[in-house]
Amino acid sequence: MPHTKRNAAESTFGAANTQPPPIGPLEPGLVLDGFRLEERLHQGGMANLWRVTRLTPLAGEDFPLIMKVPRIKGGEDPATIVGFETEQMLMPALKGPHVPKFVARGDWTRQAHIVMERIDGASLRPRFDEAPLALSEVVEIGIKVALALQDLHLQHVVHLDIKPSNIMFRPDGTAVLVDFGLSRHDHLPDLLEEEFSLPMGTGPYMSPEQVQFVRNDPRSDLFALGVMLYHLATGERPFGQPSSVRGLRRRLYIEPVPPRAIDPELPPWFQEIVLHCLEVKAERRYQSAAQLALDLQHPEGVALTKRSEKISSSGVLTRLKRWFFALGAEPVAQLGVAAHLARSPIIMAAVDTQNATPALLEKLRETVRRIVQAEPSARLACVSVMRTHRIGMDELTDSEGKSVHVKQLIALKHWARPISRALELGDGRLTFHVLEAPDAATAILEFAAKSGTDHIVMGARRATALRRYLGSVSAQVVTQSACTVTVVREVSQDL
Repeated sequence: MPHTKRNAAESTFGAANTQPPPIGPLEPGLVLDGFRLEERLHQGGMANLWRVTRLTPLAGEDFPLIMKVPRIKGGEDPATIVGFETEQMLMPALKGPHVPKFVARGDWTRQAHIVMERIDGASLRPRFDEAPLALSEVVEIGIKVALALQDLHLQHVVHLDIKPSNIMFRPDGTAVLVDFGLSRHDHLPDLLEEEFSLPMGTGPYMSPEQVQFVRNDPRSDLFALGVMLYHLATGERPFGQPSSVRGLRRRLYIEPVPPRAIDPELPPWFQEIVLHCLEVKAERRYQSAAQLALDLQHPEGVALTKRSEKISSSGVLTRLKRWFFALGAEPVAQLGVAAHLARSPIIMAAVDTQNATPALLEKLRETVRRIVQAEPSARLACVSVMRTHRIGMDELTDSEGKSVHVKQLIALKHWARPISRALELGDGRLTFHVLEAPDAATAILEFAAKSGTDHIVMGARRATALRRYLGSVSAQVVTQSACTVTVVREVSQDL
């Protein structure tokens, strides 16, 4: 890579131990990365939405802008942070009328944010407060959302959080899908799956396979759309509003009340379509959103089965049989498009940003750079462990009230910045993970196993009598890992 001259400010910012200038409280008039904050449009539990303008408009950027900023105060669920990083990584890969146009993003080192096209108007959420709606409107909404999902799935993305508040409409009626924090792109790393082992989604709309931790099946989105159609037509949720994993698992063996048992005026073809979407097994649902849209557009052609004739849920004996088979049942994960391609190696850099010496961090960085450079298609996962107590309360904020998790994430990104610049690692080839765990070695090993890591590179601190007695983190990883492990030491240390 040719040498490029940088100014003093940029050189200082790129140094391993310097921090970027802080951003003050967000308020109207503040300029952030070339965008002026005009008005806060929405304050949610996980993010704020600001109307913004670019100080120097770009050619062709003739649409209103909105900036999404995560609410990070310390103590929040780490999945919130990882979900925002997922959305930052995924949105630039999305195109077309059914998603907001991506404009820019800001790093955690100053202020994380996403700038995108602002879709004027309300979401679909208010219409659910007025349910049941006229059948014609329910069908029209279903067609528009199904077409949006088909377009998204063709881009190798499963949304995994389809619900009324995540659906908006353009002035011409085109459905727009928003909020991709839980989504999975077939060609990009699934950060949420690698770091967490709980069902991800919104209770009333989660598919059975999501409850069982499968995140790569586009038919999960069709299940969620079926829940929405049911609610819009009947005014009731087919599976209630569960708040526990046990409650979520009930949909594996308990059928919803048939729509026509609630409203006999609903036609058999509509019940056929909705219950087809809500099948427990994904292979028994519509196999694509395009097929669902076609049936909604041409109900006269819907082939009626026993689904359309149901007037009550299954009996106790049937429920008991389904409960028994659901006890240990786990669905087979569907192969995505990327799974048919040659798999690129995953290299994990386990970095102790809090305790390692600058010399060790530098040597670790150079070793990782050489290994990744030798594997042109490799993905680099930078991992740091935020230690938590097995018993007692953890300090989730520092003396200044800042999130310890975010501070460690920023330090990890500063460490990797020279590698990223030298090798020009783009989206999907460089990811960051702060794991919260009481034992660093166990956290590293579990992450490696779950992500399919091929090679772990980590540093070893100077040996002491206590470390020799208790066993070092690197020694535990070397002895227990199923993949290749490279341990880096400072030159002055005894080997």
